[in-house]
Amino acid sequence: MIANKLQTVTVQQIFKTVLGVALAIVIAAGLMSASSSAQEGDQSAANALKISPMRTDVSADPGETKVVKVTVTNPTNAKVGIRIIQNDFIAGDEEGTPAIILDENEFAKSNSLKRFMTPLENVVLEPNETRVIDAEIVVPADAEPGGYFGVVRFAPTDPDTGGQVNVSPSVASLILLTVNGDAPEKLSLTDFRVQQGERSKSFYVNGDGLSLFVRFDNTGNVQAGPFGKVSVQKGSEVVYEADFNDSEQRDMVLPGSARRWTIPLEQTTGFGKYTVSATFTYGAKNQTIQMSDSFWVIPRNTIIAAAVGALVLIAAIIGAVFYIRRRRNSFGSSFTPRR
Repeated sequence: MIANKLQTVTVQQIFKTVLGVALAIVIAAGLMSASSSAQEGDQSAANALKISPMRTDVSADPGETKVVKVTVTNPTNAKVGIRIIQNDFIAGDEEGTPAIILDENEFAKSNSLKRFMTPLENVVLEPNETRVIDAEIVVPADAEPGGYFGVVRFAPTDPDTGGQVNVSPSVASLILLTVNGDAPEKLSLTDFRVQQGERSKSFYVNGDGLSLFVRFDNTGNVQAGPFGKVSVQKGSEVVYEADFNDSEQRDMVLPGSARRWTIPLEQTTGFGKYTVSATFTYGAKNQTIQMSDSFWVIPRNTIIAAAVGALVLIAAIIGAVFYIRRRRNSFGSSFTPRR
């Protein structure tokens, strides 16, 4: 009996011990999860910086100093440290994506704006704080006229660890500077064609999804933003018009690079011959480039009807030829010459 009581007590103690350990594990896991969530919240807070403007176009004379104002906002409820980094950038691809030179010890081989920029100190933004950063550009007196390109980047840091940069990507504001003077401007239109998808032909069985592909090559020393008007003409009637690159801040072609655009075309679904014409303007002297391209839209049912009509016509001609020959042969056999 005493043994049974001891056995019962032992089982109860073991059960309580196991239950206590399980509860401890659950509580510890909850604390670890909460800590992890808090860290992730702090990290996401550091990654949520907002800046404006995304791009600034500015001009200056040699020897002049300009200040570009960039607004940075911390929209989160956490304090965020920010390291401000200045870099050069070049054309990355023909779609207009800039390639930032991230190495702080490197400069662009030409058109470097970083050489003109005054270094900026790091800042700390309180929760929901907005601050205006003055990016100072000191143009040397002997600077050559033309375009210079740089970027101001804002990289989140941990303000409690001495400004260690997070692995999260930075946000950037591009600056395009034009140093006034007699800089060569030369923009060439190297491609101009109507296409459907990525194929260009002289005729299409339908006019859906047609677009105009244009490509410009900048061999000058200053950025250029071509703009203009594209029109589609059917016969003598203009059926469609569209403005090209007419926004307040135009897309630019950087010196020593090329850029391409695809312009959708409309009202090209009916049968007929179409002509796409465009006039592009660029540069301080408003230089113009004109180009045109023609194509046919021949719907499939039109092709089938024409083929059937052609076959019927050919059959009719062949039938007429046989009929005439038969009549001639019949007339010749029934004719008996007189003696």
